[in-house]
Amino acid sequence: FQMLGQIRTGAILRRAHQIFDVLLLGNHIPKMILVVLKRKSCFFLAFTSMLSVSARVDSQPARENNGAHALGKRTFAFALIGDAQYNAQEDAKFVNLRDEINQQKLAFVLHVGDFKSGSSPCTDALYLQRFALFQTFTHPFIYVFGDNEWTDCHRRDAGAFDPLERLDKLRQIFTPGDQSLGKHPITLDRQSQNLLFRQYRENVRWEHEAVLFVGLNIPGSNNNFPPYATTLSPPQQAANLIESRERNQANLLWMREAFALVRTNSLRGLLFFMQGNPFVFPPADHSLTGYGDFLAVLESETRACGRPVVLVHGDTHSFRIDQPAPQPNAGDPRGFRIFRLPNFTRVEVFGSPEVHWVRGVVDAEDPALFTFIPEFVDMNR
Repeated sequence: FQMLGQIRTGAILRRAHQIFDVLLLGNHIPKMILVVLKRKSCFFLAFTSMLSVSARVDSQPARENNGAHALGKRTFAFALIGDAQYNAQEDAKFVNLRDEINQQKLAFVLHVGDFKSGSSPCTDALYLQRFALFQTFTHPFIYVFGDNEWTDCHRRDAGAFDPLERLDKLRQIFTPGDQSLGKHPITLDRQSQNLLFRQYRENVRWEHEAVLFVGLNIPGSNNNFPPYATTLSPPQQAANLIESRERNQANLLWMREAFALVRTNSLRGLLFFMQGNPFVFPPADHSLTGYGDFLAVLESETRACGRPVVLVHGDTHSFRIDQPAPQPNAGDPRGFRIFRLPNFTRVEVFGSPEVHWVRGVVDAEDPALFTFIPEFVDMNR
């Protein structure tokens, strides 16, 4: 199986009772990974090569008595979740997920959006229910908007709402004040503090132990760029086009400011989190341009940064850790090229029907800085 970039809960990992150990051998390309999977009294060995990456992939961590990852003084952990609660069964699984996360020693929880399916109603009542549920997390809880919560609400099954009206409602419910959600909130910097971008309350950032975390409103469904569904009237399509272009400029500025802060304050690294998977569309398809500017800035700024940079997203429901970075190239007859940045890593969270989480670990003594660990909720297997 593919260890790097395609670590999925299907196939071998679903059948494995526990990842027993992962050894990374050597420091140069190609690397070899020895994966030991333990199930009952049997052991399975698998070897695979991988490219050098800026974030390692570990097995299930050693547990302290309270279930937390054993952390050093300059190390902290956080949880990554999203793309869940698509039906009543997943509602129950999400409670199991919350209960397990609440037992962990974590700095905060990041939710990359899509707290409902694209076909379920986009009602105020559901939004308020999700808000109340997020408030039951013990740790600071930071949520960025998903396409299922606004851009896709025009669908008839979702209630045939105006997507922009639903976006305003999300901002009203989930981004009051400058505090995160959760029982023990933290203070966030919001882009809305700049009066030129006062509507973008959902774009946030904060610094923790010399690492910068940045949330962006970049959802699936092509980042709300055209082509639009016929369920939207011509005036609605025009309004959505204006929204997508203006928000795109706000996002690009927020990204560039984040990289500038990393350089100016000599921070150790940077993590972005958002909903949409920007690598899902072939760059040769010029009708799908909602992520082109984002990827261009991500590439250029990451190259210049020289420090570990991570992008966490959801959207396509396939847990993975890899280094994709496709960009258009007119000289390439295939329409794209793939570059590998040694300091860039992409993480996609688990998604429906799999309700699990990813543990992120930051270790200041580790040159890679970030480690990501898949965490399987036993009651949700």
